[in-house]
Amino acid sequence: MNKRLFSASLLLLLAVMSATAFSQKFPGFSKSKTGLYYKIYKTSGDTSTPRYGNYVTFDMLYHGNSHGKDSVFFNTRKGDHPEPVKMYLSTPGFKGDIFEGIAMLAKGDSGTFIVNSDSVLFKTFRLKKLPAGIDSNGYFIFQVHLLSYQTPESMIFGEETQVKKYIADNKITEKPNSLGLYIIESKVGTGTKIDSGCHVKLNYKISLVDGKELYSTYERPQPAKFEYGNPIETQGFQYAISKLRNGSKAKFIVPSSLAFGGKGNGSMVPPYQSVIYDVEILDVKTKAEFEKEQSDNKKAEQLMADSLKKIEPVLLEKYLKDSSITVKPLPSGLYYIQVVAGTGPKAEAGKTVKVHYTGRLLNGRVFDSSRKRGTPIEFMLGRGQVIRGWDEGISLMKQGGKATLIIPSAIGYSDRDMGVIPPYSTLVFDVELIEVK
Repeated sequence: MNKRLFSASLLLLLAVMSATAFSQKFPGFSKSKTGLYYKIYKTSGDTSTPRYGNYVTFDMLYHGNSHGKDSVFFNTRKGDHPEPVKMYLSTPGFKGDIFEGIAMLAKGDSGTFIVNSDSVLFKTFRLKKLPAGIDSNGYFIFQVHLLSYQTPESMIFGEETQVKKYIADNKITEKPNSLGLYIIESKVGTGTKIDSGCHVKLNYKISLVDGKELYSTYERPQPAKFEYGNPIETQGFQYAISKLRNGSKAKFIVPSSLAFGGKGNGSMVPPYQSVIYDVEILDVKTKAEFEKEQSDNKKAEQLMADSLKKIEPVLLEKYLKDSSITVKPLPSGLYYIQVVAGTGPKAEAGKTVKVHYTGRLLNGRVFDSSRKRGTPIEFMLGRGQVIRGWDEGISLMKQGGKATLIIPSAIGYSDRDMGVIPPYSTLVFDVELIEVK
């Protein structure tokens, strides 16, 4: 069916929806023995239809009532990556299932199917709870255009043909092993062999045989890391990676039997599709080497933390002196410096407050600012939703007030490494209490 015919069918669907207003009768629709309402649009003389257990490819649009309005929930022809649905046609999971409707269509046919929204969401989509705005007694309207269907046998044959063509086109001379797995090592590693318990750092890319890229660590900030023996990727990947050493570069051609099998992997990998891994092993450590490295790193981190803990009071004293701050700390260690006295309601434990803030380290580096984001933070005071220094400092203010809070690590983040905030860091916050409620 071409786009014009598909669009015309969609207009007809919308007209039917408008006319029936989701009535129980659905004029113009037939009803199957299981209770599925349907309307078939024939486009060819083909009468053969898919069987349960076949693999179907189709375009689909479905929509229904959400928050009182008709809303399109899914359309294979729209979005960032428009493409048809490819899936295993399982037996219906309930009476009136959309799978029954798909099995009514011959190649090229379109159909409109009306299915109870409660059944679709809980039995087909396996949701745990009803989404907001959806009526469990309402209906979803499915517009399906069947593009093709295949038997498992024909898909297996297609996979074999596709791999043979890939091998020929890329002039690959290596032979597959007894499992049908190709391991093509372009650079032979000379380092530690990957074995059980080894910790591996690597870059890799996964593609389909047709060249479609599925995932790549090369596009991420850090390479992948894993302990060999723990599940990662596919069975074929697990097996092939054990044949490499540190420094290896290789390509794996993994048959579907060792990858995602006859079910595929959602919209990413169709059923009965071989996948290709391009792998570069960057580092391999034995279990003993890795544990020693972790121990050494932990000791180094502890030495650094001890150093930061000792120097924190020295840096704080210097900051107070350089900034000419003479206020005395509260018993908790908090320095509270009022800038503008608020005139509104007082902030008290149990009340919700809205605060604008800018947070700095003692060296002046700004690590966070709600003003830069344009959105104040909102939290309930005295419930531990923020650091102790904030709970105490904000509770000293009234709505409309401004203050500077100097918060030692003991009532801040203590010995935790917060990335931009090192362990044992005294923090300086310029705060404004926007609202108390």
